[in-house]
Amino acid sequence: MSDLINNPALLPPGGAVGAPAPTQAPGTSGQGKPGQTTPVTDGPSFASILADQTSPSNAPAFSKHAVERLARRGVEMNSQTLGRLTEGIQRAAGKGARNSVVFVDGTAFVTSVQNNTVITAVTPEAMNSHVFTNIDSAVIA
Repeated sequence: MSDLINNPALLPPGGAVGAPAPTQAPGTSGQGKPGQTTPVTDGPSFASILADQTSPSNAPAFSKHAVERLARRGVEMNSQTLGRLTEGIQRAAGKGARNSVVFVDGTAFVTSVQNNTVITAVTPEAMNSHVFTNIDSAVIA
């Protein structure tokens, strides 16, 4: 044979010229019609993952300590504040953060980004000489 015929880029799909045809078409499971592909269903679909990541149900959990601090300091968590906090945590997660301070309207929320949990909250009045430790990022939401 010539070098032209042995060039792999010029061979038809499935093998060399004159090679026996495969007994089963690629992408089939042996069931159904030949040439019909079977969808892979090993995990959740892309659409369901996207919906989960963009839904408001991704609101962070609040630790017992954070709930006590919010109540004691009179911080109201309306849907707008919660949405901005959630967005801030997601932005931090997108940058690879682990523990972040998310500022929403002057209130600082110390969060565990990996666990999607608010650890504590500090109002502007309580921030006079406050030091945040073990934080790898800050987000202004």
